[in-house]
Amino acid sequence: MVSAILVPAIYFWIIFRDAPHIGLTTDELLKFWGVSMITYMPIAIVARIVIHILFGISNTIVTREKIPGTDERDKIIELKAKNIGQAIFGIGLIAAMATQALDYSASALFITILIGGVISEIFENSLQLMFYRRGF
Repeated sequence: MVSAILVPAIYFWIIFRDAPHIGLTTDELLKFWGVSMITYMPIAIVARIVIHILFGISNTIVTREKIPGTDERDKIIELKAKNIGQAIFGIGLIAAMATQALDYSASALFITILIGGVISEIFENSLQLMFYRRGF
């Protein structure tokens, strides 16, 4: 859950330090967002893989136990949480399209998509924890 918040926050803080000025044309703004999103995807994937590996190693060192395998209950919990997370992301996409229907800038579209993605991932991770604690 920490990586779901930290990775996009750090990346976009770095990107927005040099954010484009308000006076850009739509083509320039779309190019900025296209480059930002395309570079964010591999960075986010690699960062999360590294975070998971480091967590696994530190967990093994601290607890002296191997990470247990998954069973059917784990898969069902993951599937339920993923379905709800995807529904939340879909709502975020609809909200992003609404920004364009309401004549907001192209930046509002991309920011809404990003926020929807982060919120859906946070909800997905939180729901997995809640389902494990509840027992299903």
